[in-house]
Amino acid sequence: MDHIRIGDIETSRFLVGSNPFSGFSHQGPERDQEMRRYFTAERIKEMLREAESLGVTGMVARTDHHVMRLLLEYWDQGGTLTWFAQTCPEVGNHEMCVTRAADGGAEACHVHGGVMDFLYAQGKLDEIPPVIRMIRERGMQAGIAAHNPKVIQWAEENLDVDYYMCSYYNAAHRDERAEHVSGMKEWFLEEDRRIMTGLIGGLSRPVIHYKVMAAGRNEPKEAFDYVAKSMRATDAVCVGIYPGDKPDMLSEDIRLFDEACKVSAPTG
Repeated sequence: MDHIRIGDIETSRFLVGSNPFSGFSHQGPERDQEMRRYFTAERIKEMLREAESLGVTGMVARTDHHVMRLLLEYWDQGGTLTWFAQTCPEVGNHEMCVTRAADGGAEACHVHGGVMDFLYAQGKLDEIPPVIRMIRERGMQAGIAAHNPKVIQWAEENLDVDYYMCSYYNAAHRDERAEHVSGMKEWFLEEDRRIMTGLIGGLSRPVIHYKVMAAGRNEPKEAFDYVAKSMRATDAVCVGIYPGDKPDMLSEDIRLFDEACKVSAPTG
């Protein structure tokens, strides 16, 4: 598997996402509960170990209590994946989330995409530069995530970060609240994917492409072909996996991604 560098971190180009572990299906409350029931602690650790065996070296995971407890157990049992930590507003403010990430063993930390979208809508993005400094002071690579391309454009002009997390879909505008609410109305528009991937080509920092599968709505081969054509040599992709639907989903997704990259080698 190909590797890239994000700041001081060398990582695989394919990263495992953790939304399914916490029951964030983006497919409705029943599906959320199904994922929470499926992902026992042992099943999560089993999947992370499988990812290691397939050449994956990094994961993107929330700073929530559930994920952090599991990561401690996973690492204590010999796990080696690098943690790219995502702040999460429901467990505390910026400072608390950054502190949790650093104390929990993260090597990188980025501000939650919903938070960034919300602060943009509220005209409060001036509170983000101190957060980036805080992340760096705690010894981590610093980044932001966003679903709204305008947030990424703002960051390119106003922030000094190590990486961006760019969602292919602006599926639920976070103008009134930052958190995702189970069952909230969401939409996955091709126009949003086109706008975000068009923006990525001109960015000055590495990008982790996410929500590339439209939360399970896109056909996997088409999705990975599109990703491979949209990626630069500096970029990675983050994919949430739910083996409850297909036991070999992780290995199949990695195979499809690797095959797509061989046909459309990342540029730049």
